[in-house]
Amino acid sequence: MQIVKYPKQAQWQELMQRPLPENPEIEASVRKIMAEVKAKGDEALKRFTADYDGVTPENIRVSNAEISNAGNQVSDELKSAIAVAYRNIRKFHASQLNKEPAIETSPGIKCWRKNVAIENVGLYIPGGSAPLFSTVLMLAIPAKLAGCKKIIMITPPAKSGKIAPAILYAATVCGIDEIYKAGGAQAIAALAYGTEAIPKVDKIFGPGNHWVTKAKEIAQTMGTAIDMPAGPSEVLIIADESANPAFVAADLLSQAEHGPDSQVILITTSTEILESVQKEVREQSAQLPRKKIAGQSLENSFGILLQDLDSCIKFSNAYAPEHLIIATKNPNNPAEKVINAGSVFLGNYSCESAGDYASGTNHTLPTNGYAKAYSGVAVDSFLKKITFQQLDETGIKNIGPAIEIMAA
Repeated sequence: MQIVKYPKQAQWQELMQRPLPENPEIEASVRKIMAEVKAKGDEALKRFTADYDGVTPENIRVSNAEISNAGNQVSDELKSAIAVAYRNIRKFHASQLNKEPAIETSPGIKCWRKNVAIENVGLYIPGGSAPLFSTVLMLAIPAKLAGCKKIIMITPPAKSGKIAPAILYAATVCGIDEIYKAGGAQAIAALAYGTEAIPKVDKIFGPGNHWVTKAKEIAQTMGTAIDMPAGPSEVLIIADESANPAFVAADLLSQAEHGPDSQVILITTSTEILESVQKEVREQSAQLPRKKIAGQSLENSFGILLQDLDSCIKFSNAYAPEHLIIATKNPNNPAEKVINAGSVFLGNYSCESAGDYASGTNHTLPTNGYAKAYSGVAVDSFLKKITFQQLDETGIKNIGPAIEIMAA
C-alpha cells in the first residue's frame, strides 16, 4: 500500500482514481465479440469460450445430471453454511416486499403503483480463479421473491468443461435449473441478443471484470437493461485509535485478493493504527494462497492519514466506495453522515465478508464511484413499478378545467 499523510484536499481526487485496464482497445474488442455473438450465435459463443476459457463445451446448457451430481461434490459443512446464508438473505430481502396503498389525490381521483416482476432475467455468475457461488444466492433469491417468470444463469466453465459444483448446488437451493456455460463479454452478448441455445433476457444482473462491465454497458445502449455498472471490487475503511489492526488488515486483504484490479483504501486519524495495519497486512498477506493477486491489488491501494473523523467521512463520500467499514469508537455517529456507499459495516466485528456471504444484505453493489447514483441489488431491482389512476365523474369534473387549460 502507498502511504499518504495529511494530503491537501486538492490531492484527494488523484487518490480516488480507480485502477483502469491498460488495454485502450477494450471497448473495441468487446464490441467485436458482441457483434460476433449476435451474428453467429452458439458457434461464436463456443469459439470464444475455447479462446478465453480453454475449453469448448459439448453442450452449452448444463444438463440435469450435472446439476443433480453437484450436491455429491459439495461438503456437508459447505451445505450447512449455504443454508445459513440462504435463510438470512431471504429473510432480509423478503422484508422489502411492500404493497403501496392507493392515494386519493383529489375527490374522485385515485392513484397507485403496482409491483410487476420483470419477466425474463439473466444472472451472470463470475467463475475464473474463484467461482462466486455466493453471488448465485445474492441474485437468485431476490429474483425468486420478485416472481420473475424466467430466470436463467450463465457462468464460465473450468478447463474441465464443468461448472464449479458449489455454483450448481447454490443454484439448486435457489430453485434455478436453467444454467449455461459461458463467461466474459460473450456471455453478456448471449443474454442481450439471444442465441440458438440461450434465450434473450430483459435485464442482466451480476458483477464482473472490466470486460464484463463494458459488455453490460454496451448491452444497455442496445436495449437490454442492466442492474448497475459493477466492476472490480473495492473497500474503504475508516479507522480511529479504537480499531483492531489485525481485523482492519484482514478486511483490506479480503478485497485485495479478489483480483489485481481491486482497490482497498484505509483512512485513519491515528499514526499508530496506520503503522500497525501496515505491519499486519505484510504478515497476513504472506500467508494467503492468493498473495500474488493481493500484492498486485495493494500496489493500487492507499493508507491515508487525515486530521479528523469529519475529513475521513468527507473523503469517503467523495470516493463513494462499494464497501465502507467504519471501525471507530462510536461508529453509528459518523454513519449518519454517510451519503455515498454501496454497503456499510459498523464496528470492529462487522467484517466485510459477513456482507459478502451470510449477514443477509446483498453483495452485488455499485463500484467505481457509482454508489453516488446507484443502489445495490434488491428485490426492487427485479420489479417494475406501473402506475394506475382511476377517475370517477366527480374526479374528472374537479380537474377537467385544469387539464383543458394546460393542454391549450
